[in-house]
Amino acid sequence: MRIGTFVLAAQFPGQGPGEALHRAVRSAEAAEESGLDSVWLAEHHFVPYGACPSATTLAALILGRTRRIRVGTAVSVLPNHHPVALGEQAALLHLTSGGRFSLGVGRGGPWVDLEVFGGGLDAYENGFPEALELLLDWLREPRVAGRGERFGFREVAVVPRADELLADGSAEGPEVIVACTSPKTVRLAAGRALPMLLGMHCGDKEKAEMVALWRTAAREAGHPPDVVERAAHVSAGVAQIADGPGDAAETLVKTMPGWLRQGLDAHVTVDDRHRVMRDPVAYAELLCGLHPVGSPKLAADRLAATAERTGITRFALLVEGSGDLAATEENVRRLGADVLPLLT
Repeated sequence: MRIGTFVLAAQFPGQGPGEALHRAVRSAEAAEESGLDSVWLAEHHFVPYGACPSATTLAALILGRTRRIRVGTAVSVLPNHHPVALGEQAALLHLTSGGRFSLGVGRGGPWVDLEVFGGGLDAYENGFPEALELLLDWLREPRVAGRGERFGFREVAVVPRADELLADGSAEGPEVIVACTSPKTVRLAAGRALPMLLGMHCGDKEKAEMVALWRTAAREAGHPPDVVERAAHVSAGVAQIADGPGDAAETLVKTMPGWLRQGLDAHVTVDDRHRVMRDPVAYAELLCGLHPVGSPKLAADRLAATAERTGITRFALLVEGSGDLAATEENVRRLGADVLPLLT
């Protein structure tokens, strides 16, 4: 079982972006100090839902401040980035960290980001497969040309090469993970044998169905059984540890709705399409019911149950749901000290 944290740099009511980012960095440092496996960093633009606009930049900072823990993006929004530029950043972080970087990519949403960064709605609705293929070529090949509908350029040398030999003797590029919310994207990831990141809004049943679909599609794509079976998918969730019955859930139901309300309401669609927002209180209650929120034993039991039902043994857990720096650091510490030993 590999337990990591999921860091949004959530900006709670009354907080500024700087406070949210400071808490994000400290929670990542605390994750390494507490013996956790990884830190996963989100990217958001123009909304207080998350104050980090560049997951790769924040990953570089955290990789520089740590020595052991794996740091990944969850996710870099591919329609907002040129795949070559993102590939260069990923190769740089992979090589300079000794292979501790994972690149998570996703399609994002139909937000105004697409207008600001110039990708346009077509990059969101149709362009993800081409962008992903170009990104993978950049991380695997010595020379690459753009020959797609959106990206066209002459062949150029890949510098630095992501698959350069590392100090430990490995010669593979960074791990690439795809955020999946639809069967179409599951099949896309499976066709390339890329593991999935599954969202914290999903329960075990839905995640198990997506893993089963991925395995079927990967086998149909011709990937060997050992590749299919060892795919290291990641389950996103929420974690809050407390001793008293209901204390952890009570904390989150008090604090998270305010953040969710202002963060989700701030999203603006690029084409003014109608969108239905979740009820913040009901969503907070749903997350508390799905994930390791409660005593150390309850948390460990829920993580073990998810692993058994889905086959997923890697977790990215949101630990900043209290909105408080000291409480977040204590929450991370308890994950390492009180929950991890129950899972070994």
